[in-house]
Amino acid sequence: MPDTRHSRKELDFGAGFYFTTLREQAERYAYRFAKRREGAWLNIYDFSEDWADWGVKTFEKYDGEWLDFIVSCRAGKQTGDYDMVVGGVANDKIFDTMSLFFEGLIPKAEALRRLVYEKPDIQYCVRAEMMIKQCLTFKECIKL
Repeated sequence: MPDTRHSRKELDFGAGFYFTTLREQAERYAYRFAKRREGAWLNIYDFSEDWADWGVKTFEKYDGEWLDFIVSCRAGKQTGDYDMVVGGVANDKIFDTMSLFFEGLIPKAEALRRLVYEKPDIQYCVRAEMMIKQCLTFKECIKL
């Protein structure tokens, strides 16, 4: 069963169990971390979308609030008291812009100007163990 304890803290939305609803994105991620002699695997889950009783933070686009949140989380600070955070991935398509901003080589306004045209890949970061237990159901595992 997935958990939040084995996650690194310095990820986009902090420590948690990450997943996506975009299969192509999930496959790219699986291949990226596949070991050379072992195949890549894709785990399929059902995730209940009844979030009324949960604290969920959603970022609809790459904007200043999203950027501030990512910067804080990547610095190892658990930002906000959310059970789950949903929003765009700071992936390879925007990595150059993010690197320039993190290094202080471009101001926030320039980073946002560059990011505004990118269509976000979607990621879900479940930070609450109880939410994983109550909302996540394993369906199957597929060898890629």
